[in-house]
Amino acid sequence: MYSKIKSCGLMGIDGYIVEVETDISSGIPAFDIVGLGDTAIREARERVRSAIKNSGFEFPIRRITMNLAPANLKKEGSSFDLAISLGILASTGIIEHSSLQRSMFIGELALNGCVKPVKGVLPMAVCAVQNGIRYLFLPEANAREASVVRELHIVPVKELKETVSILSGESEIVPFVDTAFDDEDTDGGYTEDFADVKGQENVKRALEVAASGGHNCLMLGSPGCGKTMLARRLPTILPSMTFEEALEVTKIHSIAGILPPGLPLVKARPFRSPHHTISDTGLVGGGSIPRPGEISLAHYGVLFLDELPEFSKKSLESLRQPLEDGVITITRVNATLTYPARTTLICAANPCRCGKFLDPSGQCTCTPGQIQQYIGKMSGPLLDRMDIHIEVSPVKYKDLDSNGPVESSAVIRERVEGARRVQLERYKGMSIYSNSQLQPAMFAKFCRLDSKCRDIMKNVFDRLGMSARAHGRILKVARTIADMDRSEEIKPVHLTEAIQYRSLDRKIWNI
Repeated sequence: MYSKIKSCGLMGIDGYIVEVETDISSGIPAFDIVGLGDTAIREARERVRSAIKNSGFEFPIRRITMNLAPANLKKEGSSFDLAISLGILASTGIIEHSSLQRSMFIGELALNGCVKPVKGVLPMAVCAVQNGIRYLFLPEANAREASVVRELHIVPVKELKETVSILSGESEIVPFVDTAFDDEDTDGGYTEDFADVKGQENVKRALEVAASGGHNCLMLGSPGCGKTMLARRLPTILPSMTFEEALEVTKIHSIAGILPPGLPLVKARPFRSPHHTISDTGLVGGGSIPRPGEISLAHYGVLFLDELPEFSKKSLESLRQPLEDGVITITRVNATLTYPARTTLICAANPCRCGKFLDPSGQCTCTPGQIQQYIGKMSGPLLDRMDIHIEVSPVKYKDLDSNGPVESSAVIRERVEGARRVQLERYKGMSIYSNSQLQPAMFAKFCRLDSKCRDIMKNVFDRLGMSARAHGRILKVARTIADMDRSEEIKPVHLTEAIQYRSLDRKIWNI
């Protein structure tokens, strides 16, 4: 007897329909699953056999052939267990075929028949809606995550026996509704705030510029001066995520299996801070079973690389393409996967091996050669993608002891959102969302300089030893600073501030 049940597989951050076809016929008893399944799917035979028996149903001692279509796409994971078991029960007549129409089934089975949670439920729910599915049967623990998709009837189940009871009409379908969730509310609810930071006004200004224009930033300073503390608070001043952005971020975190329990939607801008021993695969994604890397997990948020010179050169070089394109493409024999990777990169580094080169105390013990060697460990092509270089000085005691008012993240975020609105209006219809995405061909139109500004640029290149690669970075940052002032033209004050954010281009580092 033949049956067909719909389930879902994952391709990148998107789901696709998988039809679980079951045929039970006479012959030598066997249980075969075909359709390019991985080890977890092949092992499903034992989980399904035990789950069916322990749920009080008879497992057919006949020849069972199951096909996961389309058979030419690689499938992985344990989320097909529930659909496979229902396919067998439908083929043996325990479940009516009509009850399976317009329904999708996902979930892993325990040996006792309980339905266990799986990864990637949100993109599967989106796929279900796109393909006209009305009911989504899934593990109870995944119900809140799937409830983000309002157009779908979510049916949480605890065990296989309960699922069969619902499909047989013995129990009533009660769709899950999360009344506590408001999809219009995308307030991140951050626990950290710029109001906690005493002093460092110049660095806070630089990070506000970075947030306003989507610029990557490098902070140089001695240990303990507050680089990490400042970087952790950058997401709190980025514009609030739209529902579409929050949905895309949640899909990535769901696939990676790092979505916090009970959190249906990621509302806070992601902040990822991998250790410097991370591999290039862990940073950009990949592996034998491709998974999103840290740069994708930081999508629409901040990727923070602390102790930048300690990262391997191979890992840093792997960031170049996704930083430019905003996506990372992973190619394997059976498929090509694309993960989004539009993030703000913030890096922090000591200026030398002992970390005291920029310290006013003058206690640096490094020779000029050692300083140059340490700075040279940072990838040149990666530094080319840093629009802002800022030197972070140790905090003075009078700043730490001060009780004066300090701007909160909410106040700074209002200014950042205002600057972003100016950019969105200017680049409407151009697929550009911030000044950091400007291309050299656009400078003449959007970054025009008057004669006084051109004279300043000429003096900078001649006197401070700026490199040619810094030219475009300075123009983009100056454009952002002008937008923060609501100025159509780039003025000398905007240009000079942008020049100050190019520390590594100065002759002081060409020791």
